[in-house]
Amino acid sequence: MADAEAMRAQVADLLRGIDRYNPEHLPTLEAYVNAQAQEVTYDLEANLTVLKLYQFNPGYYNAFSVGQILFKALTNLPHTDLVMCKCLIEPGRFDGEENPLKQILSYATLLETCQFEKFWMTLEQDQEFIDSFGINGFGDEVRKYICHVVNITYQNIEKEELRELLGGVDTPTLHQWISRSGWRDNGDGSLFIQNQDANVKTKEIVEKISFENVAPVLASLK
Repeated sequence: MADAEAMRAQVADLLRGIDRYNPEHLPTLEAYVNAQAQEVTYDLEANLTVLKLYQFNPGYYNAFSVGQILFKALTNLPHTDLVMCKCLIEPGRFDGEENPLKQILSYATLLETCQFEKFWMTLEQDQEFIDSFGINGFGDEVRKYICHVVNITYQNIEKEELRELLGGVDTPTLHQWISRSGWRDNGDGSLFIQNQDANVKTKEIVEKISFENVAPVLASLK
């Protein structure tokens, strides 16, 4: 199994070289994508290069690597990595009801629309499919995103509601996420997240009105 950190410098050299888009580098880059999946690391630039190489050289297209890249992009929500990746994939690659890439995008829709409980139910049903791509730590990477959403949305939240949003985790794991996020226990079964009112930013609106706009009004006052 390739070591992601050991490959990082090698891949960085490939991406800086004059033959950045040489398809002969694809085996190395695909191995690097696989290493990212297994070792919970992430390199967006390298993954975008792989997709670009498939775009330039359709005969080298590898649906498995593309699936891994989309899964890894999902783990970096709320950043727009998935959008960038999708833009480098031909639309026809997503055709078909049983298309694995289309299935991965359906997970993105659930996460981006904050249907977290439905996402976890789907994840449980599709666990064999997800495991087939070898994405280690996928659940915890998604939980980081969910905690981000909770942090910018809630002022207070019930512990049990948070547990469900995080996929029904056990109590020790729930407390780990609470501690990691810096949330405070209210002592009544709820948590204080943060004062959302303090995050409201005022915005000064300056309206510019030209003389030509008001001239008819002024003339009517004579």
